[in-house]
Amino acid sequence: MKKLFALAAIAVAAAGAHAADFPDGKPITFVVPFAAGGPTDKVARDLAEAMQKALGTTIVVDNAAGAGSTIGTAKVARARNDGYTLLVTHVGMATTPVLYRKLTYNYETDFEYLGIINDVPMTLIGKPQLEANSYKQLHEWITRNSGKINLGNAGIGSASHLCGLMFQSALKAEMTTVPYKGTAPAIADLMGGQIDLLCDQTTNTTSQIEGKKVKAYAVTTLKPLTTPALKDLPTLDASGLKGFQVTIWHGLYAPKGTPAPVLKKLNDALKTALKDPDFIKREEALGAVVAADKRVEPAEHKKFVQSEVARFGPVIKAAGVYAD
Repeated sequence: MKKLFALAAIAVAAAGAHAADFPDGKPITFVVPFAAGGPTDKVARDLAEAMQKALGTTIVVDNAAGAGSTIGTAKVARARNDGYTLLVTHVGMATTPVLYRKLTYNYETDFEYLGIINDVPMTLIGKPQLEANSYKQLHEWITRNSGKINLGNAGIGSASHLCGLMFQSALKAEMTTVPYKGTAPAIADLMGGQIDLLCDQTTNTTSQIEGKKVKAYAVTTLKPLTTPALKDLPTLDASGLKGFQVTIWHGLYAPKGTPAPVLKKLNDALKTALKDPDFIKREEALGAVVAADKRVEPAEHKKFVQSEVARFGPVIKAAGVYAD
């Protein structure tokens, strides 16, 4: 028995020493479950630059894309729980548990939640040939053409797919969903008039709206946006879809069982990064709003994700379209 207690004491002491030394000069890896160059990759690289200043160590980004973010997410779930492998992902943390019926990880039990990073608003846009010039006119047009409207998205499980499902559900309108292999071809077909509507992130649509290559009707936040190209757009909430809010938030996660002192250091570094003026400026340039509320706390982050699963789950199930 004494031997067992001695071994336990050694293990606790070793864990404490490791936590005290973290980070010990080794680089930290941010796993991004999406391709390089996309919005989540950009957020991760901006965050890495800000957090490495706070931690005093290098942070590298590993793009482990595929299967709607589940490959990279599973990679972190299986990683050593020493704080050196972290996950940066978006709202997919809350939607993949419903979109995928056979996941190799559990979003609730396989991760330590470190905090929300930002929120990226969405915009409802239409083809340039659309006769409606305001959201009110668009609503009337949708009512008249129910069942004949093509609503594009960047693929099953994408941000635009999620927003489109929520919009159809709130409006109780019948539309034909047209999935693409990414946002770029979806927007190209929208500009060409092959599809009628698209709901996508400001990071993907602002330049098209600014260049008047598409018609913009509304934003998906509860408050109007301040970005010059978007400041005159109404919110869907104020336009009659009460409570409508869809933002593509990003969060930071560690593998389950990461020592509490390591988690504390990571969370402190995240909070410092979220107040970094350079980081805030870069996120604002993307149309993103840096998190500054209680969701930067690990427990509140987890509660928020659970509430998002409960909010989006019924809509996804009602649509009956799964990714596996």
